[in-house]
Formats: sequence, structure tokens, C-alpha cells
Amino acid sequence: EVQLVESGGGLVQAGGSLRLSCAASGFTFDDYAIGWFRQAPGKEREGVSCIRSSDDSTYYADSVKGRFTISSDNAKNTVYLQMNSLNPEDTAVYYCAAVPQWLGPPFSDSIVAYWGQGTQVGVSS
Repeated sequence: EVQLVESGGGLVQAGGSLRLSCAASGFTFDDYAIGWFRQAPGKEREGVSCIRSSDDSTYYADSVKGRFTISSDNAKNTVYLQMNSLNPEDTAVYYCAAVPQWLGPPFSDSIVAYWGQGTQVGVSS
């Protein structure tokens, strides 16, 4: 069974950090780009970051460049998103997602094959 299991969400003050984890199973990890979308209430879901584990190619939305870092542990089939210098605009539900044969930007929800259940990130002023 295909699963993407997220963890690491929580509540932090502005300027703080969180690390999200996405553990994947049930499909060939190296054939997919794994990453994160986020959605705040009343807003469009946006692609945040992803990594293609076959060659470590990465993508970051402009809004998180320089603050977030994505990495992949292929032995554990797990992708991590280190989020630093968080601000209230980062508050959202973050969803892990798997995209087959990702060719490059954009990281769009229209090409997602599998979704995680979501984890809440809250950043207070």
C-alpha cells in the first residue's frame, strides 16, 4: 500500500524552526520527486519544495528560498524539510506529495500521484 506519513508540525514563534519529515512506502522512491505543498485557510495550495532523489535536484518556491532546506535519506525512504526563520506567513497545513518523473519547475499539484495526510504548522507573531 502506498503511504506518505508526515510528522514534525507544531507551533513556534516567529524566527523559530521546525523540521518536517515524510516517510514513503509502497512505491519506488527513486522514481519520484518527493516534496511539500502547503495550504492556508482560504488560500490556494502552493508548492513549497521538492527533491528528486535520483539526482538530488531540488526546487524551492521564491517565498522560502534561503530559509527552507529539503533533503532526502534514500536508505530510509524519507524526505526532510528544515524550516528556519519562520514567519506567520508560513502558517499552513503542509502536505507531503510524490510526483512521478518530475521534469523540473513548477512543482504543481496537478501532477501529484500520492498525497500525505497533512501536518499543521503554526507561527505566531
